[in-house]
Amino acid sequence: MNHLSDQEPVLHREDANGVATLTLNRPAQFNALSKELLTVLQTELATIAGDKTIRVVVIAAAGKAFCVGHDLKEMRANHTKTYMQDLFGQCGELMLAITRLPQPVIARVQGVATAAGCQLVATCDLAIAAEQARFAVSGINVGLFCSTPAVPLSRAMARKAAMEMLLTGEFIDAAEAARRGLINRAVPAENLDSEVQRLVDSICGKSPVAIAMGKQLFYQQLNTGLEAAYQLAAETMACNMMTDDAAEGIDAFIQKRTPTWRGT
Repeated sequence: MNHLSDQEPVLHREDANGVATLTLNRPAQFNALSKELLTVLQTELATIAGDKTIRVVVIAAAGKAFCVGHDLKEMRANHTKTYMQDLFGQCGELMLAITRLPQPVIARVQGVATAAGCQLVATCDLAIAAEQARFAVSGINVGLFCSTPAVPLSRAMARKAAMEMLLTGEFIDAAEAARRGLINRAVPAENLDSEVQRLVDSICGKSPVAIAMGKQLFYQQLNTGLEAAYQLAAETMACNMMTDDAAEGIDAFIQKRTPTWRGT
C-alpha cells in the first residue's frame, strides 16, 4: 500500500485485477472527512457502481490513522444549521451508497477509526483491521452524541455494546472490535494486506451476479419483518437460479470442474 503525500488529491484510486482501492489521503488531518473528501468518495463510488470490471472495492487510508471522523475545524468555520444538515445528509448518502453498491466493500483499517470514521468501518460490508487499530465514537466527549454513527453501529453490533461505545466515547481495541462484530478480524499489521487479499480472492472467485443480488437482498431483508424477509429472499433466490451463472455453477459442480462465470 502506497503512502501518499499531502500534495496528492484527498482521495487516491488504484485499480488492479478487478479491485478498486480507494485510499483516504489526508494523513496530516488523520483523514478527517472534509466536504471535499465526501464528495470525491461519492463520485468514485457512483462510477464504480456501473463498472462491471470492478469486483471488489477496498477502502484504505494513508498515514497512521484510518479516519477520525468529520473535519471539526471545517465544521466550526461553517457553524450554521443549514451547513450541518447538508454535511450529515451528505455523509448519510455516502454510507447508503456503500450498502447499495453492487460490489462488496472491504475496509482496510491500519489505525484509529473514530466517530464518522468508525461509522465508515461499520458500514462497509467487511472489515479487516491491524491489531494496533482502535475504535471509538467519541463525539460524546465534546458534547455531541454520535447519532449518525449509531445507525450502522446498532446494526453491526449488539445493542448494549453499541450503546456503551456511544454513551462513554471510550476506545476499544481491534480484538474487542472483532468480538463485538464491528470488524471481521484483527491481524498483525504485517498480515493486513495479505488478509484483505485473501478475502478479495475469495470474492473474485464467485459469480458477480450472485454477489450483487445477494448483497442487495442482505440489506433489504434487514429492514423488514421475518415474513417479508423470507418473501424477499425466496424471490431473490428464484431470480438468481434463472441466471446463466447459476446454471454454469451447478453444471460445473455436477461435472466436477471449475465454473466459468459470465456475470449474467
